[in-house]
Amino acid sequence: MADQLELTILMPCLNEAETLETCIAKARGFLQASGIKGEVLIADNGSTDGSRDIAAAAGAIVVPIEQRGYGAALAGGIEAARGRYIIMGDADDSYDFSRLEAFVAQLRAGADLVMGNRFAGGIAPGAMPWHHRYIGNPVLSSLGRLFFRTPIGDFHCGLRGFSRDAILRLNLRTTGMEFASEMVVKATLARLDLREVPTRLAKDGRSRPPHLRSFRDGWRHLRFLLLFSPRWLFLYPGVALLCLGLLVGAILLPGPVRLGAVTFDVHTFLVAALCIIVGLQSVAFAVIGRRFASRYGFIPRSDNYDRLLEALTLERILLVAVLLMLAGIAALFWGVGEWAARDFGPLNPSRTMRPVILALTALVSGFQLMMSGFMSSMINIPIYERRIADAETPDDPMQRRRQLDRT
Repeated sequence: MADQLELTILMPCLNEAETLETCIAKARGFLQASGIKGEVLIADNGSTDGSRDIAAAAGAIVVPIEQRGYGAALAGGIEAARGRYIIMGDADDSYDFSRLEAFVAQLRAGADLVMGNRFAGGIAPGAMPWHHRYIGNPVLSSLGRLFFRTPIGDFHCGLRGFSRDAILRLNLRTTGMEFASEMVVKATLARLDLREVPTRLAKDGRSRPPHLRSFRDGWRHLRFLLLFSPRWLFLYPGVALLCLGLLVGAILLPGPVRLGAVTFDVHTFLVAALCIIVGLQSVAFAVIGRRFASRYGFIPRSDNYDRLLEALTLERILLVAVLLMLAGIAALFWGVGEWAARDFGPLNPSRTMRPVILALTALVSGFQLMMSGFMSSMINIPIYERRIADAETPDDPMQRRRQLDRT
């Protein structure tokens, strides 16, 4: 960009007339005091309280964003920003835009994303509801660190700085409050340089309720974390259920097992069979989900996972599925044999149900595996296919060159 600045201070805005002028004054004061060539940009998301006029009068650049949502406003602001670096923060005067030196220093030192950490910098009395401070933020941040191995301790701090180009390359898609999580998750998966600086959170200066809805937006953050981590959503629970079902089933296949006063019989064997079926399907979902997310750019590709997918060809999956179904048919014959051994008369439910449960488990698992294999292969079909004609036109200079060479 010909007129690129060093820093854009970006604030999403929806009816922030009470505090907007104060925030802009602090941001402009920081730029002037630090000598940084920058701008203050307000991404207005449809304010009806005069916020746009206030921002313009205070010397900020106002960019109207028609699509509603916190993430949509920020995405539009990032796109319109002229700064090489962007520092974003809420326009409710809960963050001090006059103290951004630590963010700028880390960005100049090479960081791609610098997150504020409110728990390290201090939270003023009344600045954060108790269930956000002691339950919501710690739980969601802990899950984010567990799922994605990110160093960030405060996933949802609204004050953060980043390289504009690096964040644009992440292709952020969400439009709501989960935009904050998406930025951290995708930056971590893309192996960008992430750092944290202590940030103080003050009580906001507005009289109206905040736009944030605790349970609705908390669920949206959690849902996003789960959807971007097929391992934790599908793979690990599936492997656990599969192993549990196989272990318990192997122990109970010969007959009942008694532990003290408790007897584990065919009913427990049935539960083990259900664990195997659900676990196998969950593992299949993990493979399909990971392939889909990698192919369409939601999650960066992984060399280890790509090698695994190359080994899991449709033909090999179908072979395993057929073997499972044949084993199920064999188990059915076993059950019929047990019945024939008693001259097709009354049967012992405990002994008869075992081969039937085993047979149905193998048949259902084989069928599930077959369908999952086809679904995974459908995702791998190229989106676009370009064919290049072998024939060359008579006027093609390369064709004439080859003809001369042959002569």
